[in-house]
Amino acid sequence: MNGTRHEEFRSYVAERGAVLLRAATQLTSDRAEAEDLLQAALAKTYLAWDRIQDRSAVDGYVRRAMVNTQISWWRRRKLDVYPTDRLPDRPVADDHARRSEMRDALGRALRRLPERQRVTVMLRYYEDMSEQEIADFLGVSVGTVKSTVSRAVAKLRDEEGLR
Repeated sequence: MNGTRHEEFRSYVAERGAVLLRAATQLTSDRAEAEDLLQAALAKTYLAWDRIQDRSAVDGYVRRAMVNTQISWWRRRKLDVYPTDRLPDRPVADDHARRSEMRDALGRALRRLPERQRVTVMLRYYEDMSEQEIADFLGVSVGTVKSTVSRAVAKLRDEEGLR
């Protein structure tokens, strides 16, 4: 891969990395696993970079690589679990039902926020934008973004379902 293509790939990762990490997090539900998954998918994409003619399709290529890699990892882990006649003495550490309930409660709590607070929280924590980027995007000052996010987070902390 020549220097120009290398730089093109680096700029793609710099520009789309946060969005792709969110997609990986949705596949794994764990930040550390998501980072590993994204890194593996980007390594595969880097090797195939010269074969990808349509640069607008790169996101789809990376997402497909993440899905395929996640399935492969899931199958590999699945072989490590063997059936037994005895039930474990302690509960499983990862409570999927609780995590699902928490995700639903968070969605409901976010919908109850005023629109401006909801938008700033989503841009700050879901889109991972800086306060300056949010201020530029919304056409307000950085101080307004800080106070709006602060008020929204305070309301979310008071939500009963999020405790």
